[in-house]
Order: sequence, then C-alpha cells, then structure tokens
Amino acid sequence: MNSESKSQETRVAILAIVIENPDSVEKLNAILHEGSKYIIGRMGVPYEKKKISLMSIMMDGPADVISSMSGKIGQLQGVTAKAVYSKLPM
Repeated sequence: MNSESKSQETRVAILAIVIENPDSVEKLNAILHEGSKYIIGRMGVPYEKKKISLMSIMMDGPADVISSMSGKIGQLQGVTAKAVYSKLPM
C-alpha cells in the first residue's frame, strides 16, 4: 500500500469534551477549526447546574488527526477530551 492510499484511510469517531473553564473556549474553537474538514457534526450543551459545558464532535478522518485533536484539546486548561472510535474497518 503506498502512502497516498494510506492517507485516504479514515476512522469514524466521537470526541467527548467536558469544558470546566470557559476561558479555554476560544482556543478550543481554534483547534476545532483546524480540523473542520473532518468534522461531521458537533453538539454543545451548557449544564448550568454544574457550571460546565459538554460537547460531542463527530468525526471521519485519519486516526492520527483525531488523536492529535483530542490530545491538543485535552491539554487546554480546564478541558477534558476523550476520543471513542467506531469498530468499522478502516
């Protein structure tokens, strides 16, 4: 398999994101914008009772791109991120 074929392999995943620090939202949106061509959809829900926001980002992209985004997001102050991948073949 050549590198061009390999670059076409994608995975379907959901990024689960918990935002406890609203000051990190601008940086979070910048990271999401960088990977926007792989984003299928997104949903964000503020949870006022706990003063947090919950987001789910549905993606179809290379596993390394999804993993990198999740890692960058998880490094933001007061933000937790976890990627869950489908079991579909690549």
